[in-house]
Amino acid sequence: MENKVLDNEQLEIKNHMETVVTQMFENMLKRLDICKCEMCRKDIIAYALNHLPPRYAVTQKGELYYRLAEFTQQFEIDVQVILAEAVQVISQNPRH
Repeated sequence: MENKVLDNEQLEIKNHMETVVTQMFENMLKRLDICKCEMCRKDIIAYALNHLPPRYAVTQKGELYYRLAEFTQQFEIDVQVILAEAVQVISQNPRH
């Protein structure tokens, strides 16, 4: 059986969770009174990603599936809770 790439779609392995966490954190950052240096920001995102399940996709269809999952309230709450934990941990132990 032969696998075909639809419409010359470029195949790229992507962790959709990274995009979600980064976007949610950038939105939260405006309201937070924490260090906003690049090291702290990246440490917070890395901490959160290490505590959330990855959402890898290879095709646009797979990425669309994960984008739809974002619209569930529980998904958003789970990411926000982990981001809040990450902010607390990194703020108490900055590496800058």
